[in-house]
Amino acid sequence: MAKNIFNKFVKSLPNLYTRAIQSNDEEQFISSIRAYASMKIEESISEESVRCAKSILTMAEYENKTIFELSKERKVFIETLSMLWAFLKDPLHSNVNTDLLEDLYNLFLIANGTKRVKRPSETKVRGWMKRWPSGLDKEVREKREEAKRRLILLLVKKIERRGSLNSRYTFPKEIKEQEKLAMVEEWWNDFRFHLSMAARTPGELNYYLEESLPVRVMKVLNKARKKGIPFFVTPYYLSLLNTDESGFDDHTIRGYILYSESLVETYGNIKAWEREDIVEPGKPNAAGWTLPESHSIHRRYPEVAIMIPETRGRSCGGLCASCQRMYDFQRERLNFDLDELKPKEQWEVRLKRLMNYFREDSQLRDILITGGDALMTSNKNLRKVLDAVLAMAIEKKMDNTKREHGDKYAELQRVRLGSRLLAYLPSRIDDGLISLLKEFKDRGSKAGICQFVVQTHFQSPLEVTPEAKRAIKQILSAGWTISNQLVFNAPASRRGHTAKLRQVLNSMGVITYYTFSVKGFAENRSLFAPNSRSMQEAIEEKSIGALTPEQERELNQIFLSGENIPGKIKEMMKRDDIPFLPTDRNVLNLPAIGKSMTFQMVGITRNGERILKFDHDRTRRHSPIIDKMGDVFISENRSISSYLREIESMGDKSSEYESIWSYTEGETEPVFWLFKYPTKGMGFTKEMTNLTL
Repeated sequence: MAKNIFNKFVKSLPNLYTRAIQSNDEEQFISSIRAYASMKIEESISEESVRCAKSILTMAEYENKTIFELSKERKVFIETLSMLWAFLKDPLHSNVNTDLLEDLYNLFLIANGTKRVKRPSETKVRGWMKRWPSGLDKEVREKREEAKRRLILLLVKKIERRGSLNSRYTFPKEIKEQEKLAMVEEWWNDFRFHLSMAARTPGELNYYLEESLPVRVMKVLNKARKKGIPFFVTPYYLSLLNTDESGFDDHTIRGYILYSESLVETYGNIKAWEREDIVEPGKPNAAGWTLPESHSIHRRYPEVAIMIPETRGRSCGGLCASCQRMYDFQRERLNFDLDELKPKEQWEVRLKRLMNYFREDSQLRDILITGGDALMTSNKNLRKVLDAVLAMAIEKKMDNTKREHGDKYAELQRVRLGSRLLAYLPSRIDDGLISLLKEFKDRGSKAGICQFVVQTHFQSPLEVTPEAKRAIKQILSAGWTISNQLVFNAPASRRGHTAKLRQVLNSMGVITYYTFSVKGFAENRSLFAPNSRSMQEAIEEKSIGALTPEQERELNQIFLSGENIPGKIKEMMKRDDIPFLPTDRNVLNLPAIGKSMTFQMVGITRNGERILKFDHDRTRRHSPIIDKMGDVFISENRSISSYLREIESMGDKSSEYESIWSYTEGETEPVFWLFKYPTKGMGFTKEMTNLTL
């Protein structure tokens, strides 16, 4: 392998090879690389050539420097070009990883102008989108109906085996088989049934999947169980999988319930990626915010706080393999013991304390109620939480009548419920919940709250089923906006996949919010898609839906009106031939700093992972802590070569991703209008309370 890559350097980059063998030491080689990169920048062969040449120049500037890598909290010595020089001088004894060499080879090839890359046409992107079916397609629905019938038979057997167990889902004595099937068919529409019947062990998971899991997968899952990683997969979600070799590609949703070896190996030693989530009583978190207690509030930005109620909302409809709160599952703060998660008496006392914190904060105007999953909380207890939020909003508004203009505290403007149940368990969206949401929206609007959002997470168009479509329609009927965010993991990052998801969701009135890079800890190595792929997706695929300023204003008004959102969006998209609405931002969640895709590559590790220097998102307010943090360096979790090998193992051609090497820098996209806070004429103070730097 090393010989092959060496021959490619010699044949395609002879000038680079000559520079290496004529250099007496690495310093001379690096000096010649600086001159080479400067020359290529001046030649300006193409946009991609200049970008790669600038990155080579930046790498030369950082060569032989030590940086502090924030995610792993360790010092990293950068020796990218030195390793290249050693390899070109003596390929047989340099012991350099070929993934590093492959990245450098492509960077120099593009900078040199030898390799010309171009963006795919809109026709090409639309063709990629057509590869991916949705859960609304006839063939997919028919296959899932078969899966549902098979699962119902298995569920009958499970209920027979376990007996009553004080469950509401039991069969009367001497009931006929056909009647049992009819009862389970009826229970299938009850979300509580699916929670009761969820697979909680690898063996049960495989049982539901017709014993179709390979031996190697079962070994990993059994090891995961021994390490204490929870299993919780509902029959509904299992019915979305394809257990046949033929039919639709379910890699994206399958990867959410099957744990990787890297996750299993790391579990027990997982650190909190969001440093600000580590809270000690009386001490500020990593972003500088002091909090009333260590479990129920997470905070990074001045305007928004995450609230995790002490209810069943500390569980989910399933454990996502790439969960950003895996650290909390590891600590058992979040779990699937639903009876144990019922609110305790002291919760209502703590809830009042949390509301006082919001009321007395000068900047908070946005509460994201999540978990776990906000909609795992019962309607009764969710009502208590929302009532408390509303009372706080009214009190905060009254407090401001005693303050001068310019000294007023920020009032509550946005309430969000974070939930993946629209994808995991859409039958949870019942009449009682819709009635609750309608009532809260009516009362909240009178109190000055102007945005009501269910922030959901569809990962694949295959998750958008007829049941999910019904749930979306119900929530929209309550006057709430639905925004979607997805994790841009390796299966979801395949060409056209995210674009198709946008299209399917938009057609039902859902607006896309964030496309998150997978956070780069070791447990997510096998799921990681490099940030260069995220930039490639944003520029090459998402761009075909680019909106004019006039279209953006029209779209914003559609959502603000709240009337017939799906119909108006469809009409607009058809009229202007818009394939989808690119309102989401491709970003990485940075420890303590926030979401950003503003970066430049400064080096590559020995194993081929790119080292990126990030800046914070300049389009929004941050905690002042960012002014004290200095440069933020993140080492990615896998090489581009490793990523492309996995893409090929899933059936894609790596040749379709050729321009990925050229994306060596990024710029955070602007926020879509709907997601901005209304501020004009508010008279809010700039003073920040609850902040200690």
